[in-house]
Amino acid sequence: MDSPERLAVSPTVIEHAQTPRNRGPLETFNGHARITGPCGDTMEFWVFAEGEIVERVSFITDGCGPSLASGSMATCLAQGKQLKQAAAISQHDILSALGGLPAEVEHCALLAANTLSAACEDATRRTSKNRKPECESCSDASCAAHQRLAGETEEAFAERQQLQAKLCRIHKKILVLSGKGGVGKSTVAVNLAVAFVLAGRKVGLLDVDIHGPSIPTMLGLEAVPVHEVAGELLPVEMGGLKVLSLGFFLKNPDDAVIWRGPMKMKAIQQFLKDVAWGDLDVLVVDSPPGTGDEPLSVCQLLGKVDGAVVVTTPQKVAAVDVRKSISFCRQVGVPVLGVLENMSGFACPRCGEVTAVFRSGGGRRIAEDMGVPFLGSIPIDPKIAEACDEGRAYITTYADSPTAVIMRDIVARLSEAGAIPATGAGTSPACG
Repeated sequence: MDSPERLAVSPTVIEHAQTPRNRGPLETFNGHARITGPCGDTMEFWVFAEGEIVERVSFITDGCGPSLASGSMATCLAQGKQLKQAAAISQHDILSALGGLPAEVEHCALLAANTLSAACEDATRRTSKNRKPECESCSDASCAAHQRLAGETEEAFAERQQLQAKLCRIHKKILVLSGKGGVGKSTVAVNLAVAFVLAGRKVGLLDVDIHGPSIPTMLGLEAVPVHEVAGELLPVEMGGLKVLSLGFFLKNPDDAVIWRGPMKMKAIQQFLKDVAWGDLDVLVVDSPPGTGDEPLSVCQLLGKVDGAVVVTTPQKVAAVDVRKSISFCRQVGVPVLGVLENMSGFACPRCGEVTAVFRSGGGRRIAEDMGVPFLGSIPIDPKIAEACDEGRAYITTYADSPTAVIMRDIVARLSEAGAIPATGAGTSPACG
């Protein structure tokens, strides 16, 4: 850990690093956020607001002196301000108040600003006095949450309203699915979600693979706890990405989840209804292989799914099952955004040349035969497996690699097709 003195920073930085103010959790709070930055430092903020005013705010961090100084200064700047003003405190504001930081640690101020903003947004959502009792998200009379169904009980109506209130704040919902296991679907979901974050979107990643939840491992989040505040679960945040998986709730990673359909349906419903997703531009849902309970439950609960990315590998045995996924999407009314061919040849780690290992072109043929777009081919790259095993997103860890460029091109195609909303679109209602 670098000391403030070694970094040659201002006396203000030294003061806040050595004796950080407002450090430690609040016993009473109505706003909370926890974010891990790209550098690996984690910050956690708690906010207690009376009306619209921040009465108390605190933080913790596992980072270095500049992280302590940035978190401490952020709490000082937020104290006594309106929630909206506190949420708008920027990296520049924190750096200016500290008298500057060396360029190599300025990201600490950005992490503090982002975490404080997320905690204030959480407090705003919880303390808002302007919500309508029938739906806290919008006033659109055509919203499904305003319509009580024939024969629907009061309890069922209230539960559906609560679910719809969350869905109204998610602008786009995208499924990543495949009829075949072992095609790298979760790897694709993780890297797509991170790519959306890098493109400036507010992104959630929901893992509904109940029997094989691998997302926490792929992001290095296995030991991270899920917190509950005011009856809601807080998704784990990592560099601006909100993540939730059943894997977070298993006491032992070797435990088998032996559930029938109704139990899985209930768990997925809770992951949508009882989780504080907030405003999202896009929610990426990683589904298990096949066309059974989990993807069907997701489609039924989401109501309107904006599209599906179907993952395959080149060989015929995968293509047969993947065609069924496209048929499934058509039967449940989900647009197919395109087919993505994974493990399409082997990319030499030395020269980058791609050699066909399996028969190539299976993904493109499926797309042509089924009349859906072809998104592209991702080769087998040993560094992808390495990144997954080490809990890092390949698209950021090896950002300059040819395969990462292919992944970004796929995201660009989805954006050009209108499948991914413009930056900040998640703040407007997306009722259905």
